[in-house]
Amino acid sequence: MITAELRHSADQLSAVGRALYDLGEVGLWERETATLPRPLARRRRRYRSFAREHLAPLVDRADADPASHDPRPLLTAAARAGLQSEMLPPPWGTMPLSALRSRSLAHEVLKAEELTTVCAGLALGLLAHGLGILPLALSGDLATIRRWLVPVTRENKAGRPRLAAFAITEPAAGSDVEDSAGAATARFRTTARPVDGGYLLNGQKVFITGGAHADLVTVFATLQTGDGSPGRVDRDWTCFVVERGTPGFRAGRSEHKLGQRAADATELFLDDVWVPAENRVGAERSGWALNRNVLNYSRVPVGAIALGIARGATETATEYCRRTRLGNKPLLAYQEVQLALADLWLETMAMRAMVWHGSRHVPPTQAVSSAVKTFCGDRAVAVTARAIELLADDGAIVAHGVEKRLRDARLNQIYEGTNQLNRLAIIEAQWATDLAGPSLTAAFPALPG
Repeated sequence: MITAELRHSADQLSAVGRALYDLGEVGLWERETATLPRPLARRRRRYRSFAREHLAPLVDRADADPASHDPRPLLTAAARAGLQSEMLPPPWGTMPLSALRSRSLAHEVLKAEELTTVCAGLALGLLAHGLGILPLALSGDLATIRRWLVPVTRENKAGRPRLAAFAITEPAAGSDVEDSAGAATARFRTTARPVDGGYLLNGQKVFITGGAHADLVTVFATLQTGDGSPGRVDRDWTCFVVERGTPGFRAGRSEHKLGQRAADATELFLDDVWVPAENRVGAERSGWALNRNVLNYSRVPVGAIALGIARGATETATEYCRRTRLGNKPLLAYQEVQLALADLWLETMAMRAMVWHGSRHVPPTQAVSSAVKTFCGDRAVAVTARAIELLADDGAIVAHGVEKRLRDARLNQIYEGTNQLNRLAIIEAQWATDLAGPSLTAAFPALPG
Protein backbone atom coordinates (compact mmCIF):
# COMPACT_ATOMS: atom_id res chain seq x y z
CA MET A 1 0.00 0.00 0.00
CA ILE A 2 1.38 3.40 -0.99
CA THR A 3 0.49 5.83 1.82
CA ALA A 4 0.68 9.57 1.48
CA GLU A 5 3.60 9.58 3.93
CA LEU A 6 5.54 6.99 1.91
CA ARG A 7 4.96 8.87 -1.33
CA HIS A 8 6.06 12.12 0.28
CA SER A 9 9.20 10.44 1.60
CA ALA A 10 9.95 8.88 -1.80
CA ASP A 11 9.60 12.30 -3.41
CA GLN A 12 12.64 13.39 -1.39
CA LEU A 13 14.82 10.85 -3.19
CA SER A 14 16.89 11.78 -6.19
CA ALA A 15 15.48 11.27 -9.67
CA VAL A 16 17.48 8.04 -9.98
CA GLY A 17 16.29 6.89 -6.55
CA ARG A 18 12.67 7.53 -7.51
CA ALA A 19 13.16 5.65 -10.77
CA LEU A 20 14.42 2.63 -8.84
CA TYR A 21 11.46 2.65 -6.42
CA ASP A 22 8.25 0.82 -7.29
CA LEU A 23 5.43 3.17 -6.38
CA GLY A 24 2.79 1.68 -8.64
CA GLU A 25 -0.30 0.09 -7.08
CA VAL A 26 -0.71 -2.82 -9.48
CA GLY A 27 -2.11 -6.28 -8.72
CA LEU A 28 0.14 -9.34 -8.67
CA TRP A 29 -1.44 -10.88 -11.78
CA GLU A 30 -0.71 -7.76 -13.83
CA ARG A 31 2.81 -7.46 -12.42
CA GLU A 32 3.68 -11.04 -13.33
CA THR A 33 2.05 -10.76 -16.75
CA ALA A 34 4.20 -7.69 -17.42
CA THR A 35 7.35 -9.79 -16.94
CA LEU A 36 6.39 -12.06 -19.84
CA PRO A 37 7.36 -11.46 -23.48
CA ARG A 38 4.56 -9.60 -25.23
CA PRO A 39 3.22 -12.58 -27.21
CA LEU A 40 2.93 -14.65 -24.03
CA ALA A 41 1.40 -11.76 -22.09
CA ARG A 42 -1.28 -11.44 -24.78
CA ARG A 43 -1.95 -15.18 -24.62
CA ARG A 44 -2.25 -15.12 -20.84
CA ARG A 45 -4.89 -12.41 -21.12
CA ARG A 46 -6.73 -14.40 -23.80
CA TYR A 47 -6.69 -17.57 -21.71
CA ARG A 48 -8.09 -15.73 -18.70
CA SER A 49 -10.82 -14.08 -20.77
CA PHE A 50 -11.79 -17.42 -22.33
CA ALA A 51 -12.00 -19.09 -18.91
CA ARG A 52 -14.17 -16.35 -17.47
CA GLU A 53 -16.50 -16.26 -20.47
CA HIS A 54 -16.85 -19.94 -21.31
CA LEU A 55 -15.96 -21.97 -18.20
CA ALA A 56 -17.32 -19.90 -15.34
CA PRO A 57 -21.03 -20.25 -16.29
CA LEU A 58 -20.70 -24.05 -16.43
CA VAL A 59 -18.82 -24.79 -13.22
CA ASP A 60 -21.58 -25.54 -10.72
CA ARG A 61 -23.68 -27.83 -12.89
CA ALA A 62 -20.71 -29.63 -14.46
CA ASP A 63 -19.32 -30.52 -11.03
CA ALA A 64 -22.63 -31.36 -9.35
CA ASP A 65 -24.00 -33.45 -12.22
CA PRO A 66 -21.21 -34.47 -14.61
CA ALA A 67 -23.48 -36.86 -16.51
CA SER A 68 -25.64 -33.94 -17.66
CA HIS A 69 -22.66 -31.92 -18.89
CA ASP A 70 -22.29 -31.99 -22.66
CA PRO A 71 -18.66 -31.05 -23.39
CA ARG A 72 -19.13 -30.48 -27.10
CA PRO A 73 -20.13 -26.77 -27.06
CA LEU A 74 -17.15 -25.94 -24.84
CA LEU A 75 -14.80 -28.02 -26.99
CA THR A 76 -16.04 -26.22 -30.09
CA ALA A 77 -15.54 -22.82 -28.46
CA ALA A 78 -12.01 -23.81 -27.42
CA ALA A 79 -11.19 -24.98 -30.94
CA ARG A 80 -12.48 -21.74 -32.45
CA ALA A 81 -10.41 -19.76 -29.94
CA GLY A 82 -7.27 -21.63 -31.02
CA LEU A 83 -6.76 -23.44 -27.73
CA GLN A 84 -6.90 -26.95 -29.22
CA SER A 85 -4.40 -26.47 -32.03
CA GLU A 86 -1.32 -25.18 -30.22
CA MET A 87 0.80 -28.28 -30.80
CA LEU A 88 1.88 -27.08 -34.27
CA PRO A 89 2.76 -23.60 -35.58
CA PRO A 90 1.04 -21.81 -38.48
CA PRO A 91 -0.09 -22.64 -41.10
CA TRP A 92 -1.20 -25.96 -39.53
CA GLY A 93 -1.90 -24.78 -35.98
CA THR A 94 -1.83 -21.87 -33.56
CA MET A 95 1.38 -22.51 -31.62
CA PRO A 96 3.20 -19.22 -30.94
CA LEU A 97 6.25 -18.86 -33.14
CA SER A 98 8.31 -17.98 -30.07
CA ALA A 99 7.50 -21.45 -28.67
CA LEU A 100 8.66 -23.03 -31.92
CA ARG A 101 11.99 -21.25 -31.65
CA SER A 102 12.53 -21.87 -27.94
CA ARG A 103 10.69 -25.24 -27.71
CA SER A 104 9.33 -23.86 -24.42
CA LEU A 105 6.18 -25.05 -22.68
CA ALA A 106 5.42 -21.54 -21.43
CA HIS A 107 2.14 -21.09 -23.34
CA GLU A 108 0.90 -24.48 -22.12
CA VAL A 109 1.52 -23.70 -18.46
CA LEU A 110 -0.11 -20.28 -18.80
CA LYS A 111 -3.17 -21.89 -20.39
CA ALA A 112 -3.36 -24.59 -17.72
CA GLU A 113 -3.18 -22.08 -14.86
CA GLU A 114 -5.75 -19.67 -16.26
CA LEU A 115 -8.30 -22.35 -17.15
CA THR A 116 -7.97 -24.28 -13.88
CA THR A 117 -8.22 -21.15 -11.77
CA VAL A 118 -11.87 -21.14 -12.85
CA CYS A 119 -12.52 -24.92 -12.94
CA ALA A 120 -10.02 -27.77 -12.97
CA GLY A 121 -12.55 -30.31 -14.25
CA LEU A 122 -13.67 -28.32 -17.29
CA ALA A 123 -10.07 -27.32 -17.93
CA LEU A 124 -8.83 -30.90 -17.79
CA GLY A 125 -11.43 -31.85 -20.38
CA LEU A 126 -9.80 -29.34 -22.73
CA LEU A 127 -6.17 -29.96 -21.79
CA ALA A 128 -6.42 -33.75 -22.16
CA HIS A 129 -6.39 -33.39 -25.94
CA GLY A 130 -2.85 -32.04 -25.79
CA LEU A 131 -1.74 -35.09 -23.82
CA GLY A 132 -3.46 -37.40 -26.29
CA ILE A 133 -1.60 -36.04 -29.31
CA LEU A 134 1.74 -35.56 -27.53
CA PRO A 135 3.00 -39.07 -28.43
CA LEU A 136 2.45 -38.22 -32.10
CA ALA A 137 4.66 -35.15 -31.86
CA LEU A 138 7.34 -36.64 -29.62
CA SER A 139 7.72 -39.78 -31.71
CA GLY A 140 9.61 -37.59 -34.18
CA ASP A 141 8.29 -39.83 -36.94
CA LEU A 142 7.45 -37.65 -39.94
CA ALA A 143 5.01 -40.17 -41.38
CA THR A 144 3.10 -40.24 -38.09
CA ILE A 145 3.08 -36.46 -37.89
CA ARG A 146 1.80 -36.10 -41.46
CA ARG A 147 -0.80 -38.85 -41.12
CA TRP A 148 -2.24 -37.86 -37.73
CA LEU A 149 -0.93 -34.73 -36.09
CA VAL A 150 -1.22 -32.32 -39.02
CA PRO A 151 -4.85 -33.15 -40.00
CA VAL A 152 -6.03 -33.27 -36.38
CA THR A 153 -4.47 -29.88 -35.68
CA ARG A 154 -5.89 -28.37 -38.88
CA GLU A 155 -9.39 -29.55 -38.01
CA ASN A 156 -9.19 -27.95 -34.56
CA LYS A 157 -7.77 -24.74 -35.97
CA ALA A 158 -10.76 -24.58 -38.32
CA GLY A 159 -13.07 -24.78 -35.29
CA ARG A 160 -14.05 -28.40 -35.84
CA PRO A 161 -13.02 -30.31 -32.71
CA ARG A 162 -11.20 -33.54 -33.40
CA LEU A 163 -9.93 -34.83 -30.10
CA ALA A 164 -7.36 -37.30 -28.84
CA ALA A 165 -6.97 -39.19 -25.56
CA PHE A 166 -3.95 -40.85 -23.97
CA ALA A 167 -4.31 -44.43 -22.70
CA ILE A 168 -1.78 -46.26 -20.55
CA THR A 169 -3.51 -47.13 -17.25
CA GLU A 170 -5.10 -50.57 -16.81
CA PRO A 171 -7.10 -52.15 -13.97
CA ALA A 172 -4.02 -53.85 -12.47
CA ALA A 173 -1.30 -51.38 -13.46
CA GLY A 174 -0.72 -47.68 -13.96
CA SER A 175 1.71 -45.50 -12.04
CA ASP A 176 4.08 -48.43 -11.47
CA VAL A 177 5.39 -47.99 -15.01
CA GLU A 178 6.78 -44.56 -14.16
CA ASP A 179 10.10 -45.89 -12.87
CA SER A 180 12.46 -48.59 -14.09
CA ALA A 181 11.76 -51.11 -11.34
CA GLY A 182 8.01 -50.78 -11.83
CA ALA A 183 8.23 -51.11 -15.60
CA ALA A 184 10.17 -54.34 -15.33
CA THR A 185 7.47 -55.99 -13.20
CA ALA A 186 4.27 -54.14 -14.21
CA ARG A 187 1.38 -56.44 -15.06
CA PHE A 188 0.01 -54.74 -18.17
CA ARG A 189 -2.33 -56.96 -20.13
CA THR A 190 -3.23 -54.88 -23.17
CA THR A 191 -1.40 -56.68 -25.97
CA ALA A 192 -0.63 -56.21 -29.63
CA ARG A 193 -0.24 -59.33 -31.77
CA PRO A 194 1.43 -58.79 -35.17
CA VAL A 195 -0.67 -60.04 -38.08
CA ASP A 196 -0.50 -59.49 -41.83
CA GLY A 197 -0.59 -55.76 -42.50
CA GLY A 198 -0.98 -54.65 -38.90
CA TYR A 199 -1.76 -55.71 -35.35
CA LEU A 200 -4.61 -57.15 -33.28
CA LEU A 201 -5.08 -55.28 -29.99
CA ASN A 202 -6.77 -56.80 -26.95
CA GLY A 203 -7.16 -55.46 -23.43
CA GLN A 204 -8.70 -52.77 -21.28
CA LYS A 205 -7.73 -49.24 -20.26
CA VAL A 206 -9.21 -47.30 -17.33
CA PHE A 207 -9.42 -43.71 -16.05
CA ILE A 208 -8.89 -42.33 -19.56
CA THR A 209 -9.60 -38.60 -19.55
CA GLY A 210 -11.52 -37.68 -22.69
CA GLY A 211 -12.04 -41.33 -23.56
CA ALA A 212 -15.81 -40.91 -23.79
CA HIS A 213 -15.65 -38.51 -26.73
CA ALA A 214 -12.15 -38.87 -28.22
CA ASP A 215 -11.95 -39.34 -31.98
CA LEU A 216 -8.64 -41.14 -31.63
CA VAL A 217 -6.70 -42.65 -28.74
CA THR A 218 -2.96 -43.20 -28.41
CA VAL A 219 -2.95 -46.68 -26.85
CA PHE A 220 0.13 -48.28 -25.31
CA ALA A 221 0.23 -52.07 -25.62
CA THR A 222 2.87 -54.75 -25.10
CA LEU A 223 3.84 -56.86 -28.08
CA GLN A 224 3.05 -60.50 -27.48
CA THR A 225 5.94 -62.90 -26.98
CA GLY A 226 6.36 -66.13 -28.92
CA ASP A 227 4.05 -68.09 -26.61
CA GLY A 228 1.33 -65.43 -26.86
CA SER A 229 1.88 -63.97 -23.39
CA PRO A 230 2.34 -60.21 -22.83
CA GLY A 231 5.89 -58.94 -23.11
CA ARG A 232 7.62 -56.65 -20.63
CA VAL A 233 6.65 -52.99 -20.56
CA ASP A 234 10.24 -51.75 -20.54
CA ARG A 235 11.13 -53.95 -23.52
CA ASP A 236 7.99 -54.49 -25.57
CA TRP A 237 5.66 -51.52 -25.05
CA THR A 238 4.51 -49.97 -28.32
CA CYS A 239 2.15 -47.07 -29.08
CA PHE A 240 -0.74 -47.25 -31.55
CA VAL A 241 -3.43 -44.89 -32.80
CA VAL A 242 -6.91 -46.37 -32.46
CA GLU A 243 -9.79 -44.44 -34.02
CA ARG A 244 -13.30 -44.25 -32.67
CA GLY A 245 -15.62 -46.58 -34.53
CA THR A 246 -12.96 -49.22 -35.15
CA PRO A 247 -14.62 -52.66 -34.79
CA GLY A 248 -13.98 -54.13 -31.34
CA PHE A 249 -13.10 -50.78 -29.77
CA ARG A 250 -15.64 -49.34 -27.36
CA ALA A 251 -15.98 -47.08 -24.35
CA GLY A 252 -17.37 -48.32 -21.04
CA ARG A 253 -18.44 -46.45 -17.95
CA SER A 254 -17.13 -43.08 -16.80
CA GLU A 255 -16.07 -43.09 -13.17
CA HIS A 256 -17.81 -41.00 -10.51
CA LYS A 257 -14.76 -39.19 -9.15
CA LEU A 258 -13.79 -37.26 -6.04
CA GLY A 259 -12.57 -34.20 -7.95
CA GLN A 260 -12.21 -32.65 -11.41
CA ARG A 261 -15.54 -34.30 -12.05
CA ALA A 262 -16.45 -32.40 -15.21
CA ALA A 263 -13.70 -34.30 -17.05
CA ASP A 264 -14.64 -37.90 -17.75
CA ALA A 265 -12.48 -40.85 -16.67
CA THR A 266 -13.61 -43.61 -18.98
CA GLU A 267 -13.00 -47.33 -19.47
CA LEU A 268 -11.89 -48.42 -22.93
CA PHE A 269 -12.19 -52.00 -24.20
CA LEU A 270 -10.24 -53.53 -27.09
CA ASP A 271 -11.48 -56.88 -28.41
CA ASP A 272 -9.49 -58.08 -31.44
CA VAL A 273 -9.13 -54.50 -32.64
CA TRP A 274 -7.24 -54.54 -35.93
CA VAL A 275 -5.05 -51.53 -36.63
CA PRO A 276 -2.95 -51.19 -39.78
CA ALA A 277 0.83 -50.96 -39.48
CA GLU A 278 0.73 -47.25 -40.32
CA ASN A 279 -1.22 -46.67 -37.09
CA ARG A 280 1.84 -47.62 -35.07
CA VAL A 281 3.46 -44.55 -33.50
CA GLY A 282 7.20 -44.81 -33.99
CA ALA A 283 9.09 -48.07 -33.97
CA GLU A 284 8.09 -51.29 -32.29
CA ARG A 285 9.23 -51.48 -28.65
CA SER A 286 9.81 -47.72 -28.40
CA GLY A 287 6.72 -47.23 -26.23
CA TRP A 288 8.34 -47.10 -22.81
CA ALA A 289 10.81 -44.36 -23.79
CA LEU A 290 8.04 -42.50 -25.62
CA ASN A 291 5.70 -42.66 -22.63
CA ARG A 292 8.38 -41.42 -20.23
CA ASN A 293 9.13 -38.48 -22.49
CA VAL A 294 5.43 -37.66 -22.86
CA LEU A 295 5.23 -37.43 -19.07
CA ASN A 296 8.39 -35.31 -18.93
CA TYR A 297 6.63 -32.81 -21.17
CA SER A 298 3.22 -33.04 -19.50
CA ARG A 299 4.11 -32.89 -15.81
CA VAL A 300 5.05 -29.21 -15.77
CA PRO A 301 1.61 -28.27 -17.15
CA VAL A 302 0.12 -30.66 -14.57
CA GLY A 303 1.96 -28.60 -11.94
CA ALA A 304 0.30 -25.56 -13.49
CA ILE A 305 -3.09 -27.25 -13.04
CA ALA A 306 -2.36 -27.54 -9.32
CA LEU A 307 -1.25 -23.91 -9.29
CA GLY A 308 -4.51 -22.81 -10.89
CA ILE A 309 -6.55 -24.75 -8.34
CA ALA A 310 -4.58 -23.17 -5.48
CA ARG A 311 -4.88 -19.71 -7.00
CA GLY A 312 -8.64 -20.08 -7.37
CA ALA A 313 -8.93 -21.07 -3.70
CA THR A 314 -6.68 -18.19 -2.64
CA GLU A 315 -8.66 -15.62 -4.63
CA THR A 316 -11.95 -16.96 -3.26
CA ALA A 317 -10.67 -16.86 0.33
CA THR A 318 -9.33 -13.35 -0.15
CA GLU A 319 -12.64 -12.08 -1.51
CA TYR A 320 -14.53 -13.79 1.32
CA CYS A 321 -12.33 -12.14 3.94
CA ARG A 322 -12.75 -8.79 2.21
CA ARG A 323 -16.56 -8.79 2.27
CA THR A 324 -17.35 -10.83 5.41
CA ARG A 325 -17.61 -8.84 8.63
CA LEU A 326 -16.91 -9.89 12.21
CA GLY A 327 -17.32 -7.55 15.16
CA ASN A 328 -18.28 -4.65 12.90
CA LYS A 329 -15.18 -4.84 10.70
CA PRO A 330 -14.14 -7.02 7.77
CA LEU A 331 -12.24 -10.23 8.45
CA LEU A 332 -9.39 -8.79 6.43
CA ALA A 333 -8.83 -6.19 9.15
CA TYR A 334 -7.74 -8.87 11.65
CA GLN A 335 -4.02 -9.58 11.73
CA GLU A 336 -4.52 -13.33 12.22
CA VAL A 337 -6.49 -13.43 8.98
CA GLN A 338 -3.87 -11.34 7.22
CA LEU A 339 -1.17 -13.82 8.26
CA ALA A 340 -3.21 -16.75 6.97
CA LEU A 341 -3.90 -15.03 3.65
CA ALA A 342 -0.23 -14.13 3.33
CA ASP A 343 0.59 -17.83 3.60
CA LEU A 344 -1.82 -18.66 0.77
CA TRP A 345 -0.36 -15.97 -1.48
CA LEU A 346 3.18 -17.06 -0.60
CA GLU A 347 2.41 -20.65 -1.52
CA THR A 348 0.87 -19.78 -4.88
CA MET A 349 3.72 -17.40 -5.71
CA ALA A 350 6.25 -20.13 -4.95
CA MET A 351 4.30 -22.64 -7.05
CA ARG A 352 4.17 -20.23 -9.98
CA ALA A 353 7.89 -19.54 -9.77
CA MET A 354 8.58 -23.28 -9.90
CA VAL A 355 6.18 -23.86 -12.79
CA TRP A 356 7.57 -20.99 -14.85
CA HIS A 357 11.13 -22.10 -14.10
CA GLY A 358 10.31 -25.70 -15.04
CA SER A 359 8.83 -24.59 -18.36
CA ARG A 360 12.21 -23.16 -19.35
CA HIS A 361 13.97 -26.54 -19.26
CA VAL A 362 14.36 -27.60 -22.89
CA PRO A 363 13.94 -30.45 -23.41
CA PRO A 364 12.19 -31.03 -20.09
CA THR A 365 14.04 -33.32 -17.73
CA GLN A 366 12.53 -36.10 -15.67
CA ALA A 367 13.81 -34.74 -12.35
CA VAL A 368 12.56 -31.18 -12.89
CA SER A 369 9.21 -32.19 -14.37
CA SER A 370 8.52 -34.65 -11.56
CA ALA A 371 9.60 -32.09 -8.97
CA VAL A 372 7.24 -29.44 -10.35
CA LYS A 373 4.32 -31.87 -10.48
CA THR A 374 4.96 -33.20 -6.97
CA PHE A 375 5.63 -29.90 -5.21
CA CYS A 376 2.69 -28.09 -6.76
CA GLY A 377 0.31 -31.00 -6.26
CA ASP A 378 1.14 -31.27 -2.57
CA ARG A 379 1.04 -27.53 -1.94
CA ALA A 380 -2.32 -27.18 -3.73
CA VAL A 381 -3.86 -29.59 -1.23
CA ALA A 382 -2.39 -27.59 1.64
CA VAL A 383 -3.55 -24.26 0.20
CA THR A 384 -7.11 -25.39 -0.47
CA ALA A 385 -7.40 -26.96 2.98
CA ARG A 386 -6.20 -23.71 4.60
CA ALA A 387 -8.64 -21.71 2.48
CA ILE A 388 -11.49 -23.85 3.80
CA GLU A 389 -10.37 -23.08 7.37
CA LEU A 390 -10.49 -19.35 6.61
CA LEU A 391 -14.07 -19.63 5.43
CA ALA A 392 -14.96 -21.56 8.62
CA ASP A 393 -18.49 -23.03 8.36
CA ASP A 394 -18.90 -21.53 4.90
CA GLY A 395 -15.84 -23.45 3.67
CA ALA A 396 -17.81 -26.66 3.34
CA ILE A 397 -20.71 -25.05 1.47
CA VAL A 398 -20.76 -25.91 -2.21
CA ALA A 399 -21.75 -22.40 -3.27
CA HIS A 400 -18.38 -20.96 -2.26
CA GLY A 401 -16.44 -23.46 -4.40
CA VAL A 402 -13.51 -23.95 -2.03
CA GLU A 403 -14.45 -27.50 -1.03
CA LYS A 404 -14.55 -28.33 -4.75
CA ARG A 405 -11.03 -27.04 -5.14
CA LEU A 406 -9.81 -29.25 -2.31
CA ARG A 407 -11.36 -32.25 -4.08
CA ASP A 408 -9.83 -31.15 -7.36
CA ALA A 409 -6.40 -30.70 -5.79
CA ARG A 410 -6.41 -34.17 -4.25
CA LEU A 411 -6.83 -35.75 -7.67
CA ASN A 412 -3.77 -33.89 -8.93
CA GLN A 413 -1.61 -35.89 -6.50
CA ILE A 414 -2.72 -39.15 -8.12
CA TYR A 415 -2.74 -38.84 -11.90
CA GLU A 416 0.31 -38.55 -14.18
CA GLY A 417 2.05 -40.85 -11.71
CA THR A 418 1.32 -40.60 -7.99
CA ASN A 419 3.41 -38.06 -6.14
CA GLN A 420 5.18 -40.88 -4.32
CA LEU A 421 6.32 -42.37 -7.63
CA ASN A 422 7.27 -38.95 -8.92
CA ARG A 423 9.57 -38.62 -5.92
CA LEU A 424 11.20 -41.89 -6.93
CA ALA A 425 11.48 -40.54 -10.48
CA ILE A 426 13.54 -37.65 -9.11
CA ILE A 427 15.85 -40.09 -7.34
CA GLU A 428 16.18 -42.26 -10.44
CA ALA A 429 16.95 -39.31 -12.71
CA GLN A 430 19.66 -37.91 -10.44
CA TRP A 431 21.03 -41.21 -9.09
CA ALA A 432 24.23 -41.25 -11.12
CA THR A 433 24.98 -37.54 -10.71
CA ASP A 434 23.74 -35.59 -7.70
CA LEU A 435 22.82 -38.49 -5.40
CA ALA A 436 24.90 -41.67 -5.44
CA GLY A 437 27.68 -40.30 -7.60
CA PRO A 438 30.09 -42.30 -9.79
CA SER A 439 31.66 -44.38 -7.01
CA LEU A 440 28.42 -45.69 -5.52
CA THR A 441 26.84 -46.08 -8.95
CA ALA A 442 29.75 -48.27 -10.04
CA ALA A 443 29.30 -50.48 -6.99
CA PHE A 444 25.49 -50.50 -7.10
CA PRO A 445 24.40 -49.78 -10.70
CA ALA A 446 20.80 -50.69 -10.01
CA LEU A 447 18.55 -48.25 -8.24
CA PRO A 448 17.48 -48.95 -4.64
CA GLY A 449 14.37 -51.12 -4.54
